[in-house]
Amino acid sequence: MVNPLMYVFRPKVTEEFKFSDTELDALGSEMKAKINKVFGHSLAIRELDSGSDNSTELEISNLGAPHYDVERFGISFVASPRHADVLLVTGAVTLNMAKAVLKTYEAMPSPKFVIAVGDDACNGGIYKGSYAVLGGVDKILPVDIKIPGNPPSPKEILRGIFALVKNKENEN
Repeated sequence: MVNPLMYVFRPKVTEEFKFSDTELDALGSEMKAKINKVFGHSLAIRELDSGSDNSTELEISNLGAPHYDVERFGISFVASPRHADVLLVTGAVTLNMAKAVLKTYEAMPSPKFVIAVGDDACNGGIYKGSYAVLGGVDKILPVDIKIPGNPPSPKEILRGIFALVKNKENEN
């Protein structure tokens, strides 16, 4: 007869894995310092899907995962546009979502900034010219930064957010 405890108390079969992304840490440290200076210790982002295929949303959700953990850099995603500094728009703006996009933007306090993430939000992407799509978000909102890609990687999204922070710092 096999002892059942043998399977509970067995040695580890995985090795210790330590991962350090020096490029991400350097970018994040610089970003945190600038966010503290420009936005007063935190940057609140409201993400809005205006008609995407969800590939960009997957990359954005990775920003909150343990590897990227953007909250350590002072960036947080908020549920309400009333608490947001930045509107992060993904997807081409569909006719059905145009009014919702405008209302979300109008609900944000000033100053407000818009970042178009992914090819669809930048210029309509593969949906450009469709009868159901207005095009990129710049058709109805003033866009401060465009982050192209289909989808852009989390690091590219972070670089785009950082570009917005640097632009805002240079204005002051």
